[in-house]
Amino acid sequence: MEVQISAVIITFNEEKNIERCLQSLQGIVDEIVVVDSFSKDQTKSICEKHNVKFVEHAFEGHIEQKNYAITQASYPYVLSLDADEALDETLKSSILKVKKNWTHDGYSMNRLTNYCGSWIKHCGWYPDTKLRLWDARKGEWGGDNPHDKFEFRSKEDTTLHLKGDLLHYSYYTLDDHFKQVQYFTDILSKAQFKKGKKAPLLILVFSPIVKFIKDYFIKLGILDGWAGLKICSISAYATFTKYRKLRKLIKTSKK
Repeated sequence: MEVQISAVIITFNEEKNIERCLQSLQGIVDEIVVVDSFSKDQTKSICEKHNVKFVEHAFEGHIEQKNYAITQASYPYVLSLDADEALDETLKSSILKVKKNWTHDGYSMNRLTNYCGSWIKHCGWYPDTKLRLWDARKGEWGGDNPHDKFEFRSKEDTTLHLKGDLLHYSYYTLDDHFKQVQYFTDILSKAQFKKGKKAPLLILVFSPIVKFIKDYFIKLGILDGWAGLKICSISAYATFTKYRKLRKLIKTSKK
């Protein structure tokens, strides 16, 4: 069955990334929808140059924003990208083939991350398989903010893995990475607190150590050189920060 596809992207202050993302979609999808949470930079003006459907909507969370964005798409077949992602040539060809012959409920793809100029093949960052192309009538975004994922309502829904990579331009500098750690651990610690999660001292101390060993040695981050060492070290720090913030929330709630 031949179908038409809507690409859906949520943005906030993405002037560094959005044009590359939009250009990679040209000739691949039939519509591009950008849902923006009132950016203060040039995101809107860049999007307006690329003939996209630009919608402004208050941000209430990653999951909530992405589910709202689906409602703005004209077609039920949705390709969901982040503003800092782009399709490589092989993935473009795969998606064009799917358009001509849609046979499954969803399609997954590998995501390859560029970290401060280096492509990362280990550290637990690759293949980083994502389900990003699907029939939106079959499910919705779920998971825990900020780690959202599309979930089908039925276990009978089928998926197929596509050839090619979703190119992820994650961090341009170490400072970008540390800022993201603070942002994500704020969201994640609050989400875990609401679920009643605990953070005993042993977890605070040993989880970062386990995280580093797992990513650097078991998942072969060591093979990514200096970039791998930085990634695994900051990931361990992020684990410590998440539990430290969770412990603080628990302590504050008891007062």
